[in-house]
Amino acid sequence: MTRTAESAPSAQHRLRRIEGRHNALVKELRQAFARAERTEDGSCAIEGLRIVEEAIRSGLRFRAVFFKESAQNLAERLLPQIGANVDTLLLPDKLFDATVPTETPQGVAALVRLKEFSLADLLERLQVGPIIVLAGLQDPGNLGTILRSAEAFGSAGVVLGEGTVSPFNSKVIRASAGSLFRFPIIVGKAAGGLEEISAKLRAQSVRLIATSSHKGTPLDQANLTGPSAVFIGSEGSGLPRPVLAQADELIAIPHTAQVESLNAGVAGSIVLYEAARQRRVQ
Repeated sequence: MTRTAESAPSAQHRLRRIEGRHNALVKELRQAFARAERTEDGSCAIEGLRIVEEAIRSGLRFRAVFFKESAQNLAERLLPQIGANVDTLLLPDKLFDATVPTETPQGVAALVRLKEFSLADLLERLQVGPIIVLAGLQDPGNLGTILRSAEAFGSAGVVLGEGTVSPFNSKVIRASAGSLFRFPIIVGKAAGGLEEISAKLRAQSVRLIATSSHKGTPLDQANLTGPSAVFIGSEGSGLPRPVLAQADELIAIPHTAQVESLNAGVAGSIVLYEAARQRRVQ
C-alpha cells in the first residue's frame, strides 16, 4: 500500500467541515488576506499548494489549514506533513473562493506564524552580505523579487521602510517563492523611520549606500564587500532627499540612454548579485 493510500483515511478524518463565513478562523483568514497584515496572534495568511509546501519545508508553525471541498486530494498530500494539533478545515467551494484573494484558487490556504527579527539580528549577519533598506517600494512583485534575490545572492536581511508595500500581501508572498518564510525581514515600525534606521546603522560602522537611476559611482566600480546597507527607493520618485544626503556613496547601474530607469526589483537583484560577485573574488 502506498503512503498516500495509508494516510488518506487519517487526513480525511482530521478535516472539520465549516459551512458559514462567520467561523472565527475563516474570518481571521479573510481579514488577514484583505488587510495584508498579521492577525492578532501574529499569523500570516498564505494560499496555494506551492506556497503551503514551501511553508512546511521552511519549518513554519501552522495555526490552521483550510481546504476547498473540491480539492480534498490536497489534504491527503499535505496533512501527513502537518502536526496533528493544527486546525484543519474543509470549506464549501463558494466559501473558500470568497475568502482567498486569487481568481482561480488551487484549494488550500493556511494561517502560519513567521519568524520575527530585529535590527540587531541583521547586524550580526553582515558577513553574509549587505542589508537592503527599501523606501516606499509599492509594487508587490518588485518586493517579492528583491526578497528572493536577497536570499539567493546573500544579504544580511531586508528592512522595509515607511510606505513600502506590506510583505504579507499575497502577491509579495507568491513572488518571493518562499523566501519570505526563511529570510530576515524587518517591517518599518519595528526599525523606526528611515533617518532613525540610517543613524542606527551608522552607529554600528555600517556604510550607507544609496542607489540612483542616473548618477553615482558605476556599480562595478563601487566597493560592496564591507559592512554596508544599500538603500533602494520607490519605483516612481526614488529615494527621499534626506536619505540621499545621509549616504556615504551614491551608486548607479549603467544602462543605455534609451531606457529611463530599471525596474526596482531588477535593479535590486543586480546590486545583490554584484555584491555577491565581489565577495567571491575578494
